[in-house]
Order: sequence, then structure tokens, then C-alpha cells
Amino acid sequence: MPLKVNDRRVVFTLKVIIHIISLFLLSNLYYQAVNDNLGADPVEAVLHFTGIGAFNILLLSLVVSPLAQQFKWTFLLKVRRLLGLYSFAYALCHLLSFLAFEVQFDWLLFISEIIERPYITVGMLAISILLLLTITSLSLIKKKMGRKWQQLHNWVYLALCLIALHFYWSVKSEIIEPSIYIGISLLLLYFRKNKIIRWFR
Repeated sequence: MPLKVNDRRVVFTLKVIIHIISLFLLSNLYYQAVNDNLGADPVEAVLHFTGIGAFNILLLSLVVSPLAQQFKWTFLLKVRRLLGLYSFAYALCHLLSFLAFEVQFDWLLFISEIIERPYITVGMLAISILLLLTITSLSLIKKKMGRKWQQLHNWVYLALCLIALHFYWSVKSEIIEPSIYIGISLLLLYFRKNKIIRWFR
């Protein structure tokens, strides 16, 4: 169904809201970190916020299609790419914060961490997938790829699983929160079970 005038206004408003909330939360996080207002372990606070932020936004991007189909809100599909881009932006901040604060840009140490710590390994795989999806989200590249574009972007489901696993493995004691996130992820994948089955055939 083509967008109506009102739908365009709604899409524009939603995009503005997404920009404002995403950028404000991220900039406020680092502002609080610089001013030492993140508690006893600011590094952990930054890593958790950026990581869970990337996860939350990715989940929101995957909620868009079921909502659009259920309620015929096709205008929601116009904000899906923006949500995906912000999911990668938060994931990139998560990675850069780890590089800066945990290993202090010691690349040999960073590589050894990837090899020796499985939760970092799967995290890097997830970010690599998100990076590839971000690069190919440009309209020009999408047009050139044709049908292969959709096949590539189905890898977001693998990224979702890897992020859920990364979160679960990274938690040392409390497993209730990551378990809830795993449940939500599995539910969203269930909504796409037919599409996923066709993908593997």
C-alpha cells in the first residue's frame, strides 16, 4: 500500500524521535562517564549500556515487520533500516569502549581475547555481520545486489542468536535478564519460522 500524506508525517516524526532518543542516550552515557557519575565500575556500566542498547534496538527493528503485518501499519517498515543502523552504532560503541578501556588498544591482547574467550568470539562475529548489513543497507548497493540483498540480510537472524549468546555468556552470575532476552529473540524468530526454513533450503 503506498504511503499516504499522513503516513509520511508519521514516518518523519518516528525517525526524528529515534534520532533524538538514540543520540541523547548515547551522548549522555559518555557525558556521565567523563564526569564520573556511573558508579563504582564506570567501564562495566558503559559496556553494559552500549551492549544492551544494541540488543534492544535490534529487537525493535525485528518487531517492526510483525507489527506492520498484524495491524497493517506499513509505514513502520520505513523506520526499520534506521533502527538497524543505530543497533550497529551502539554495537560499535560497545566494541570501541572495550578496546579503549579494557585492552587499551593493545591489538595483540585484543586478538588473544577473541581467541580465548568464547563470548567475545561470538560478539565479534555478530558485530561483523551487523557491519556487513550496515554497509549494504545503502540504496545503491541494495539495487545492485538484487535478490542477493535479501539473502544477505537474512543473516540478521544469525546475528540476533550470536548477540543473545554473547549476552548470556558474558553474565557471570545473574542469568534471569539474558534468559528473558533469549526468550524474546526466540519468539521473534518463531514469527519468521517459514522464512528461515526457506532460507536454509
